[in-house]
Amino acid sequence: MTALLLDVRGLTRAFGGLIAANNVDLTVGAREVVGLIGPNGAGKTTVFNMIAGSMTPTAGTVRFMGEDCTGDPAHRMAQRGVARTFQITSLFPTLTVAENVAVGTHRRKRSGWGGSILRLPRFRREEAEVRAKVAEVLEFLGMARQSEMIAQTLPYGDQRKLEIAIALAAEPALLLLDEPAAGMNPDEAKRLTAMIGRIRDTGVSVLLVEHHMRVVMGICDRIVVLNQGIKIAEGPPAAVANDPTVIGVYLGREAARA
Repeated sequence: MTALLLDVRGLTRAFGGLIAANNVDLTVGAREVVGLIGPNGAGKTTVFNMIAGSMTPTAGTVRFMGEDCTGDPAHRMAQRGVARTFQITSLFPTLTVAENVAVGTHRRKRSGWGGSILRLPRFRREEAEVRAKVAEVLEFLGMARQSEMIAQTLPYGDQRKLEIAIALAAEPALLLLDEPAAGMNPDEAKRLTAMIGRIRDTGVSVLLVEHHMRVVMGICDRIVVLNQGIKIAEGPPAAVANDPTVIGVYLGREAARA
């Protein structure tokens, strides 16, 4: 049986009279890729935000690695080992690729501003560790040759890949990917699918929100389906793809776009 990494129970978020997420249960096991799908407005990003710590649940619990972290802020969740990307690419556009990835290593740093100014041995060791980590991540994602390029000059697909690189630099146990294939062409999406598989193979679990069904069906071990804030289905990709309710509210439209 797969060890449980993330355990979400009864997660609910209300905005006045609007319930964006309603009593959602969701789990992610070790070395597992779980897809979270549904039509626009289904509550997927709301659930993501509550798990990542950028939104506080109205009700329910979030447990990560066995600890109750419900309502922990985003920086605390990052320290626990949860990293995320966003629907809209969030980079430092005028920094190099390597400098962007270095930003993602902040969770590893322990030296304060004093050590930085005085360049104490501990600070120099951390600098060397950061350089090594940046090189390792870029090599893993096939971006080593682009390390000195300015982020905003990268092709769109590589900008999305760079955002994943920044998240991986924090050495997460759980990676939350929010529509990473948005705007990608079929070849880019195929490479993204393979990349997520490699990430899983390193031991990092992935929770994936995505509308690109070829990516979802091609890489996810399990899929959770939301509609109007309520979980309506969960299971292996083949079972979800043949669920009449899911087809009726979501997959029928998505299949027509594919």
